[in-house]
Amino acid sequence: MSDIQAVTDTEFDSKVQSDKPVLVDFWATWCGPCRMIAPIVEQIHGEMGDKIQVMKMDIDQNPSTPMQLGIMSIPTVIIFKNGKAAERTVGYRPNMKDDLKAKLLALI
Repeated sequence: MSDIQAVTDTEFDSKVQSDKPVLVDFWATWCGPCRMIAPIVEQIHGEMGDKIQVMKMDIDQNPSTPMQLGIMSIPTVIIFKNGKAAERTVGYRPNMKDDLKAKLLALI
């Protein structure tokens, strides 16, 4: 998972309270599409690392936060701005990297 931070239910609220956009990848080990977007999330982290924060949350180990956010399927990527969900992308799709980068740049 490179140096992308794993976030838990207990620390989630404090971690997304940031003046930088925070991209959170909600995933699970058994999820095939989650493995497909993992390299995309890592590339975004590598290219935009100091302008944004990137985190991953395993929904099986941390069920409370995904439930509170209404996450019904994974992978789900949510971009938070000042602690509030600003953008949500559900599932894998072609051109996902450019789409997520554009959403992040709009929030910087």
